[in-house]
Amino acid sequence: MTDTTQSDDYFGEQFPLAPIDDHLIHQTPDPVRVAFTTDPRFFERHWNVFHDQTGDLLIVTGGTFYPNQDAAEAYVIVTYRGIQRSVRAFRKLGADREAMHIGPIKPTILAGLRHWRHVLDENEWGISYDLHWHDTHRQVYRSAYSSLTHGSPPGGQRHVTSGFESFGEVEGWAMIDGTRVELTRATGRGTRDRHWGIGRGIGGPRFQPDGKVPKAGWIGGNWIAFSQFAIWGAIVLYRYGDARPGHGKVVRTDRRLRFEEDTHIFVEGVINYTLDNGDVKRVHFERLGNQTAFMKCGLYGGTPDGTRFQGEAVGEPFVEGDCYDLGNPATRTMLRGLAEHHCRITCDGEVTTGILQPLEPDAYEACLRGDKGWALL
Repeated sequence: MTDTTQSDDYFGEQFPLAPIDDHLIHQTPDPVRVAFTTDPRFFERHWNVFHDQTGDLLIVTGGTFYPNQDAAEAYVIVTYRGIQRSVRAFRKLGADREAMHIGPIKPTILAGLRHWRHVLDENEWGISYDLHWHDTHRQVYRSAYSSLTHGSPPGGQRHVTSGFESFGEVEGWAMIDGTRVELTRATGRGTRDRHWGIGRGIGGPRFQPDGKVPKAGWIGGNWIAFSQFAIWGAIVLYRYGDARPGHGKVVRTDRRLRFEEDTHIFVEGVINYTLDNGDVKRVHFERLGNQTAFMKCGLYGGTPDGTRFQGEAVGEPFVEGDCYDLGNPATRTMLRGLAEHHCRITCDGEVTTGILQPLEPDAYEACLRGDKGWALL
């Protein structure tokens, strides 16, 4: 992988061309380095969750390019037995769009739509790993457009975010404060997405029409995979080779959730998913201890101290991080927002683990109000 500084020096005189332009991939007259819009919130992002099946290890990692700000960022959140450690890295985007490494966070695409390698080099926060991700479910392209009649601000062009999602298996090792944890394809599970477009929340308050801190994400995320079906948000994904074509949809979601009394963070729930084929899948979720990745530490809704948001331009490259004991209710309250809760999940007699991703305390408040599809357990 080409070092970013070297690539900028080497290819700078050829702007706007970049090494990726030498591949036969173009769909417009523009070079790949040039985005179709000047909106500063335009992004290219990858996001992964890796977890074991015992409730000891949870890893979330992601990285984003912001072409119109010449900025690149990445993060890793590792929660091991209730202790959450995080690393965030930043640099200028530079010329080489195939250079995905940012500081110690080093993803590499080995086979598109099938196989990535994720490496986290040793760092002062005591976490590192070398993991191979293998997609197991058929990705399906999707796009989501905002409305021209209800857009914000009024008169603005509609915004679009598009991409695909998947589930998969993970193998390799992770090191946490001197403890090595091995994962095999039989024990390592996870999910991922690849999205691009105009991103909500990017740039913090300064890029929002109302000037307020944006919400960190969707209030009702869920990523669960059973042997015969998998639900990613509001779609149903099938394994490669499944006779069922394309993908299915969740047409109705009815949640009954229980929360911690003091923090209003999710503990347990029963969710009924009505599918487009008429089936109703009743899934029982039980949070596994304090095995949560709080996404503020990945810049969703801003860092815990509120000083840094996704997509902010940077000067010199830098790396930062933090460590939190999630056994402390005050710490959980401070970190709450978008959260990846590792859960034991049960459906039709099958037991496995997966991820519930509520926005907190918004999910609790929706249940308390009795919003449609939301109720307290």
